[in-house]
Amino acid sequence: MFRLANLVWPDLAERRPLVLLPLGSCEQHGPHLPLDTDTAVASEVAERTVARLAGEVDVLVAPAQPYGASGEHEGFPGTVSLGHDALRLLVTEIGRSLLRWADRLLVVNGHGGNLTSLAEAVTGLRGEGRDAAWWPCLPPGPGADAHAGRTETSMMLRLRYAAVRSERAVAGPTEPVPLLMDRLIAESVRGVSPSGVLGDPAGASAGEGERLLDRMADRLAEDIRAWRVGERGRLGPPARKPAAAPAESGR
Repeated sequence: MFRLANLVWPDLAERRPLVLLPLGSCEQHGPHLPLDTDTAVASEVAERTVARLAGEVDVLVAPAQPYGASGEHEGFPGTVSLGHDALRLLVTEIGRSLLRWADRLLVVNGHGGNLTSLAEAVTGLRGEGRDAAWWPCLPPGPGADAHAGRTETSMMLRLRYAAVRSERAVAGPTEPVPLLMDRLIAESVRGVSPSGVLGDPAGASAGEGERLLDRMADRLAEDIRAWRVGERGRLGPPARKPAAAPAESGR
C-alpha cells in the first residue's frame, strides 16, 4: 500500500518514509477542462512515480492538497484561492507535522502560481533542519503551452476523458508566457484571455497525455533517486528551471 490515507498508524511504526504531497489548485482551466486539473495531474505523477520506485525507496503518497495560490484566475467563477500567505503557512505546518515521523517530504506541484509561497515554505523547513523539497510538474519537450492548452488537455483526456468538454475548447493567446507577463500582472488572466486559455487545445489526445505523464514520472523518479536539492528547495539538476508564472495580485 503506497497511499498514506489507506494506512493505520502501526503500519508506520517502524518506517521513516519519503512522503510525496501532491499540490494543485481549484481554478478555471478554460471552458473545457475541470477545475481540479492541476491537482489531478500532480496526483497522477506522484502515484506513477511511487510505482517506479517500488522496492528501491520507502515512499508514500499523501492526500493531495487541492487549493493553492490562484489569485490570477479569480476573475473566473469556480476558482478558489488561498493566497500566498496562507499557502506558505499551510505547507510549512504540514511539513513540520509530517516530518515528525517521516524522513523526507517532497511537494509535487501542479500549479505554477504556487511556486513563490511553496519555495519559501520549503526553504524555511530546510532552514529548520528538515529534509523537504519541491518539484514542478512541467511537461517535457518544446511547445508545452501555459494553461489549458494542448498539453493539459491531453493529460486530462488520459485521466478523465468524460470530464473534458472537448466541444467547448477554444484557443487563447499562444505567445510564450514571458511575453505576456506584464499584461498578466496588470490585467490578470481574464484581461489577457477572456476564455481563460493560454495556448491552443487543438490536436490534444489521450495518447499524448499518456506519454507526457509517463515522462514526468520517469524524470521525477530519477530526481528522487539522486535527491539533489537546490538553494530554493527545488529537487533536481540545477539546469532545470521552472517557467515563470503569473504573479498573484492582491492576496
